[in-house]
Amino acid sequence: MVEETPDIDTLFKALADPVRRNMLDRLAERPATVGDLAEPLDMSFAGASKHVAILVEARLVEKTRSGRHQICSLRPQPLAEIRSWLDRYAVFWTDRLDRLETALNAAHLPSSPKLSSMSEKESE
Repeated sequence: MVEETPDIDTLFKALADPVRRNMLDRLAERPATVGDLAEPLDMSFAGASKHVAILVEARLVEKTRSGRHQICSLRPQPLAEIRSWLDRYAVFWTDRLDRLETALNAAHLPSSPKLSSMSEKESE
């Protein structure tokens, strides 16, 4: 069975909430039950379940049964899609910053005399 990757909007929706990001951070350390995820957040089981459902929909979390408990585990593969999307902008900003650095180096802006005299006075 081939699993589809969720669309990027679904992934960003899942990551937009700080509660869900907290849950993912903890699941990166180890699998946990929904109750375990709810406890430190002072949240009801029902509230935590709703957040977990959004993470499952985004395929960032997988739930498996272990007796009466549902164990949540992190599935980091969909994060690669976000990383790929963000990498396009990293190239853009790197290029822009490189050009800014070149322009500033070419300008050889002299330091302001006021700043120089102020720093001399401060050091006395």
